[in-house]
This record gives sequence, C-alpha cells and structure tokens, in this order.
Amino acid sequence: MGILIENRNVYYSRRLTVILLFSFVLPLSAQEPVKLDASDPAAQNEDKRVLGVIPNYRTAETTPDYHPISAKYKLTIAAKDSFDYPLVGLGAAFAGLYQLENVHQQFGQGMLGYSRRVGTAYADQAIGNMMTEGFLPALLKEDPRYFRMAQGPKKARTFYALSRIFVTKRDTGARSFNFSEVLGNGVVSAIGLSYYSDNRNFRDFSSNWATQLGTDALAQVLKEFWPDIKHHWTRRKASR
Repeated sequence: MGILIENRNVYYSRRLTVILLFSFVLPLSAQEPVKLDASDPAAQNEDKRVLGVIPNYRTAETTPDYHPISAKYKLTIAAKDSFDYPLVGLGAAFAGLYQLENVHQQFGQGMLGYSRRVGTAYADQAIGNMMTEGFLPALLKEDPRYFRMAQGPKKARTFYALSRIFVTKRDTGARSFNFSEVLGNGVVSAIGLSYYSDNRNFRDFSSNWATQLGTDALAQVLKEFWPDIKHHWTRRKASR
C-alpha cells in the first residue's frame, strides 16, 4: 500500500511539473491583438499570452476602483482559455506522461491509446476552465479573474498567488471563499469518472480534485510573475 501511494505521489508531482515545463519551453510567437472588454479597465494593459503563447485572459491588474464584469464576459474569458490552441498542446503533454506511466490502462498503448489520452486530458482542462471561469462564477456572482499583487516580497506574492484558488472577489467587490474554483474543479473531477473507468473510487476522485486545484495554483504563480520575467528579458535584450 505504501508503494502504491508513493507511486501516485510521484505521478501527480510529474503532472504538475509538466505545467511548468510546458509554460517555459514554448518559444515566443507573434500574436494577433486581443479584443478586450472596454468596460474592464483592469484588463486593458494586461498581457493576454504568457510567453506569447499560453492563454492568460483571466489575469487583471489591481485598480483602486473595482469594476465587476458581466456574466457574458465571464463566459468569454472561459471560452478563450478553453478553446485556444495551446491547451491542446498541454493536453498532448499530459497524454505523453500518462502513456509513459500507463495511466488509465483501459485506453491501451499505441497511437490509439495516446489519442484517447489526448482527448480526455484536453477535456479535463477545457471543462475545468468553463466551470471555474464561466458557468459557476456567472451563477454564484463571483469574479473569475486573477488580480495580481504585482509588488512586494517574492514570498508574499507567491503565497498570495497560491491562496487565490481559495479566495476571490464577489461581483460586489467583497472578498469571499472561491466556491467557483473549488467546486468547479470538483465537478470536472466527477465528470472525469465517466471516461476514466479505472479510476472510479473516492481516492482517485479526491486525488484528481487536488491535482486540478494544484495545477490552477501553479498557473496563478506563473501569471503573477510573468510581467516581471518579461520586463527582465526585455531590459536584458535592450542592454546588449
């Protein structure tokens, strides 16, 4: 039993590592200007692609005056994050890890098994985004955006970014527990039981739920520090 738990921990650690590797190995690419909501001042100067590739539509800068966004705009953010092409690449990266570890054995091996893993890994990400950024925030009147701390010690900013999976703003501007994030990832983990037939028990469900939350937490850290990384690269390039 101890070996089984250890293997599961290694697997989930590798899954989270893929997030970081995928985020930093993609090359910078040209991008079309993103049309932003004119009623959302916090989003106007925010870079909508980390590394020029990774979707970053839900990140916003903190402003003195809070401006809520409409339910329609919440769904727009969720759709952009869910159906942008890099998410397919992330699903393919996860699928490669699953194939290597022979996770979800009902899919088998070979190209057929890999293609099934790509589809389900992409579904996990897309459904998760739609639930946590679109449907539940619209229903519960919560703000799905990540508001950067932007200044202060690195440790404080890292803790702030990680904690935002549990803390959010309501449409009134008041701080609240992030029901959309926590419940949304629980829902996608439950939906996953329908196509992961070899993982239909509470332990696997809770592990998948925790991994979804951990993945989003690491993504928040990346979004918090991306403008600083970009500024450092730009300044370094200019000094050459």
